[in-house]
Amino acid sequence: MTHSGNRVSVLIFTLNEERNLPSCLDSVQWADDVVVIDSYSSDRTLDICRERGIRTQQHAFEGFGSQRNWALEHAGIENPWVLILDADERVTPELAQEIEEKTANDDQGVAAYVVKRRFHLWGKWLKYSSLYPTWVVRLVRRGKVRYVDRGHAESQEIIGATGVLDNDLVDENCKGLDAWFERQNRYSTKEAEFEIARSTGLSQSPGATTIDLDRRRQYLKRIAYKLPGRALWYFVYSYLWRRGFLDGREGFMYCMMRSIYQGMIEIKKYDRAKSGNSQLP
Repeated sequence: MTHSGNRVSVLIFTLNEERNLPSCLDSVQWADDVVVIDSYSSDRTLDICRERGIRTQQHAFEGFGSQRNWALEHAGIENPWVLILDADERVTPELAQEIEEKTANDDQGVAAYVVKRRFHLWGKWLKYSSLYPTWVVRLVRRGKVRYVDRGHAESQEIIGATGVLDNDLVDENCKGLDAWFERQNRYSTKEAEFEIARSTGLSQSPGATTIDLDRRRQYLKRIAYKLPGRALWYFVYSYLWRRGFLDGREGFMYCMMRSIYQGMIEIKKYDRAKSGNSQLP
């Protein structure tokens, strides 16, 4: 399959991604402008980029939203559309073809496209336990989208209409469980701080142009903030209500992992309330 790629630039965000990056780069060979935004990796991430002739820039990571905004403003993007990827994500040939068709049509009223993310672990698509479909804004028109930090994640402010891509984006992290739990420790701290700030009225509310899917997700998360024993409730929701058990043993394990993450947030909020520390460790 041949793609012109001359309307889409690709931004890939990395931090020590030598295991994930090659397959991500392989999946976007159709693009004529690929830039890796690296948060000062200490492994072979930059070597892989140099070997493949991939343009790189480095910027210290402060949050997913602020990192994406910095890249959109400073990466020297050459094309009107930008596909935003993390290094553990892959673009399927079907999604690449759809992206080319959508951007070639170039409906001027569309500022961004949402795509379903398909999560894989242990070589298996965890369709139910990962709460598929999870919608993310990843194909954006330059100058029409701004990301907003929300705990460890981000939301978007979009000037214009939002379209929908039919094909999935594949998310498969190959760095192992130690790396996964290390990330969840960082993410849970960010999320706990965000929830505390929100409860005291110090956090920013989403902009008026935030997409409806994101508003719904944030509404459900606000309900979850107040539930005692949220780790247990999350497990019941993901494993039973959302039928995570249909993913077999892998689904049980993943629902347990995500429940542990919810418990980490609750414990860190409790610790903050008891200790009175201004910042979580």
